[in-house]
Parts: sequence; structure tokens; C-alpha cells
Amino acid sequence: MHTILEAIQSDSATSEDFAGLELPESYRAAFVKKDEVDMFEGLTAKEKDPRKSLHVDQVPLPELGPGEAFVAVMASAINYNTVWTSIFEPVSTFGFLERYGRNSELTKRHDLPYHVVGSDLSGVVLKTGPGVTKWKPGDRVVAHCLSVELEGPDGHNDTMLDTEQRIWGFETNFGGLADVAMVKANQLMPKPEHLTWEEAASPGLVNCTAYRQLVSKNGGDMKQGDNVLIWGASGGLGGFATQYALNGGATPVCVVSNEEKAQIARSMGAELIINRSEEGYRFWNDEGTAQDPKEWKRFGARIRELTGGEDIDIVFEHPGRETFGASVFVTRKGGTITTCASTSGYMHEYDNRYLWMNLKRIISSHFANYRESWEANRLIAKGKIHPTLSKTYTLEEVGQASLDVHQNAHQGKVGVLCLAPEEGLGVLDHEMRAQHESAINRFRGV
Repeated sequence: MHTILEAIQSDSATSEDFAGLELPESYRAAFVKKDEVDMFEGLTAKEKDPRKSLHVDQVPLPELGPGEAFVAVMASAINYNTVWTSIFEPVSTFGFLERYGRNSELTKRHDLPYHVVGSDLSGVVLKTGPGVTKWKPGDRVVAHCLSVELEGPDGHNDTMLDTEQRIWGFETNFGGLADVAMVKANQLMPKPEHLTWEEAASPGLVNCTAYRQLVSKNGGDMKQGDNVLIWGASGGLGGFATQYALNGGATPVCVVSNEEKAQIARSMGAELIINRSEEGYRFWNDEGTAQDPKEWKRFGARIRELTGGEDIDIVFEHPGRETFGASVFVTRKGGTITTCASTSGYMHEYDNRYLWMNLKRIISSHFANYRESWEANRLIAKGKIHPTLSKTYTLEEVGQASLDVHQNAHQGKVGVLCLAPEEGLGVLDHEMRAQHESAINRFRGV
């Protein structure tokens, strides 16, 4: 790995040089163990500690198959799916690996007693399998996390609908929180060269998810002038949704939990802010068994006060159970609630009268297809959308990084250095970076 890192940091290494590098028999990776899936039995979700379940050690390099690529990972990032994997909720991900492993001799490689996690990366292509023509060793890349087979007809209009659709590093093995990752070559996209390795790795999953959920015709199909309610507007998902709303001529109504987060939303250009901690909305009773429609109405009245009497065209929903009833209520007649993630709970409750009698729509959204991912990355590369990276850990500290996200003790995205020896490396386009430096660093240290 030292020789590989030297080649990456060299100004003169060619594709042929990278192709001639000897690959290691094993590599450093963050993983969970199959024989530890019951280690948190009896604990609540919040009591489960990723630092105890996430291990960093050497694992064998898998066999490279057709259409696949090995990438030397310079940096990665933490998503909620890594937290879910690490606490074995809502299910153990080893079930995903077992089912995938039954598909073919090639997919058996994924069914192992350990699961290498991580659904983001930036790095350099080391080797490609048979059939790969677009990418070559030495290419500087980021990866989106959609893994599909596309052998059936279902996914050819929208690859997210493929019957074998999976999220790499969550429902497959050999993820990005490692020194080497194995991906399908069609997951690769060009690295935005005005960003460091850790900055380039951080948008990945959440940026593509926000693009599909809000902008794409498969999601909210946002247009100029739309009022968009964004929960957690300065967070990992919400930080990108806020940028997309502003960039696309919509008006974001940003819901945040404190003044510090409100300031981040304002720094992105948002003007309509609802600080939940100051305004004290309580959509559920203390027992969490019933919602209070009076609080929905108070929330809706506040939105109309901010928008000059207008209701919400699109709700960018991801908290789930805690907020969904209010989201359905405040959406305008004929409006849209787009939903993913459900980080506060999967069992949503809402008053269907406000949905059905007002012709509102609920649209489910899950990551993004190839085209949507490429468009989202293109906007990063053009400096139209910016990373939301706040803090970066080393790979050895991946447990603490995951705990931060699990306890919501973070802001934006949390990065992880893999092969990169320090932060700040990997920038090639310094002129473009200088134009956007303040926006790139907006979340740093928050």
C-alpha cells in the first residue's frame, strides 16, 4: 500500500505505472463480524455503541470479476447505513450478503463472516476487470453506491427499479471504509478536482439521494418558485436539499434545531428559517402514542407567516415518524411529500383525510439511478453544489465517527481518511477552489 500511495502522490505516474503496481494480498478495512450480531442484545438503539462493533484490521483482497474495479481509497465518509450496520438494526446486514451470495459463483465472494462497510469513496483506480473500457488504472474517481445487475427488464427505464438493486457497502461487501474498495465500474464518476480527497468523498450518497428526491422527475420534480419544506436543512441530506432548492429557483423553508444550524442555512442563502428548539413544536405526546393536530396547525400557520400566506409545494421528508404527520398536513392541495430514510422511526402516522381529500401525493425515494448520480456529481464538479463536510477522522477512528452520526453529535457529513495521510490533499484545480473556498468550508468545525 505504501508503493500505491507513492504513485498516487506522484506528479508523474502514468496509467501504465498504475497498471504495473503489485496489488496487496490483504488490505486494511473497517468491518463488522457475523459472530457478533447479538452483542447488543437487550440494549436500546441509542445505547448501542459502534466503537464496539466496528473493527479495523487486514482482510483478504477479493477476486476481481468482469465489469468491476479495484479503487485505492484515499477517503470515505459516514452515512446512516454504516450506523445501522454497526448496531445491527433494523436487521443484520449479513442477511443481505447471504441472499446476494446465492445468486451466482461470483456473488458468493460477498457472503463472508465479516462485512466491509462504507458507501462513499474518493480515490484512484488500481485495476479493472474484463469488459471495462471507460476507466483505466490511474483515473481519479469518486463512486456512487448503486449496485445493480440489470439482467432483467425492470431496471432499464430506471436502474433503481432493478430487481437486484443494492446499496454498495451496505447490502454488498467490500465497501469504501477501507484502503481498497471493490466496485462495479459503472459506479465510478470523475473526481471533482477542486476538492480535497475527503471533500470529494463526502457528497456521494447524500448528494445523489437529495438530487433524486427533490429535483428528479422520479422524486419531487422541483420547479422555480416552489416552496420546499426541508427538515434538518443544514444536515447531511438537508444541507444538499437546501442548496438544490436555492440553485433551482425554489424557496426553501428550512427547519433546524438550533441557532448555530440556522446560521449555516442562512450562509447558504436561505431566508425562511424555523428553529424548532425556539418555537417548541411538540407533534407527539410524551409517551409517543398520539399526535397533536393543534401543533400541525401552529406549524402550518408559521409557514404561511414566512411565505406570505402560501403553503408548501414539496416536503423533503427524512426524519419519518416524528414529523410525517405534520408534513402531510402542511403540504398544499395537490402538493408532494417525498420521503426516505425515516431516521426517527419507520412507522409513519398521518391523518389520511388531509392527503386524500386534498389530492396530495407521497413519493418514496431511495438513493438515485446512474444518470441522477452523474448529474449530481457534475453539479459538484461545476461548483454549483458544495460539500457539507464538517469533520474528518482517520480510519482507525471509524467507530467514533459512526458514534457521532448515531448520536447526532455532528453537522453535515463526517469524513474518514483512508490512504490519505492527512487532510487537504488531492486538489488539482486550485483556481476553481479559490472561487468557492468559503462555500466549501461552510460546515467545517461546526
